[in-house]
Amino acid sequence: MNIRSLTRGDGAVIGAAVLLLIASFLPFYSYKSEFGSASRNLWHSQFFPILPSVTLTAIAAAAAILAARSPQFTGKQILGLTFDQWAVALAVFSGWTAVWATLFADSGGLDKGAGLWLTLVFGLAIAVVAPLSSRLPALKAPLAGAPSPAPQPYAVGGAPYGGPAPQQAGYGYPGGAQSVDPAFGQQQPYGAQAAAPQAAQPAAPASDFSAFWFAVPVPRPLYAEDGSGAQIAELTPGTWYLAVDQRGASLIAQTQDGRRGVLQDSSGIQRG
Repeated sequence: MNIRSLTRGDGAVIGAAVLLLIASFLPFYSYKSEFGSASRNLWHSQFFPILPSVTLTAIAAAAAILAARSPQFTGKQILGLTFDQWAVALAVFSGWTAVWATLFADSGGLDKGAGLWLTLVFGLAIAVVAPLSSRLPALKAPLAGAPSPAPQPYAVGGAPYGGPAPQQAGYGYPGGAQSVDPAFGQQQPYGAQAAAPQAAQPAAPASDFSAFWFAVPVPRPLYAEDGSGAQIAELTPGTWYLAVDQRGASLIAQTQDGRRGVLQDSSGIQRG
């Protein structure tokens, strides 16, 4: 799985799940005993219903997010729900259970610890972010930005960048001062009339296309660039691809494994 296929919302859900796992090792309840203060975390058997309902459910939601962004699982369903839908359902269930387990459960006179409050905060966070990750533009943006295009070499004075400059004709050359024919670059005796240069060709307009990341709304075929009409890949929703060039109304797209092809239908794509 390419990390560039993850959105900011995906990162927030995964981050909240990891923080819930860390909070499960912190004191959930503390109490006074004859030997002094003692505490128990969520991994104690006394809190076993909370651990799988909140922490492990959040981890399952993060795993569903990663599966939804993996090409081999894109579009697949379990019990009629996609991995994205499972991630939202599990995240909401985790947050709902965290509220009831921390605010309304009978503590039996025990003191609430840091693990309990962090479980409440991150449980609410994952329950809120997961449903909004596919709706808010700020959360739909790619987690990692597109790389900057590599600078292209250019010519200076008729020589490639960094190459030797062309020699100038003039005084000090054998045979006296000479001039350079601008049309053919040949040296002529001084005073000889240079041949008329050819008419300057109009410069080709510079392309203003910039590479960008995009995702397709539905599966779409990617065809070979040679115009043979052969399909070389299929672009799937939930995965980010790089548009490297434009050919009329079509895009030249590059897949995560480096293959390039023509995307003939670019309608409704989501730009990163």
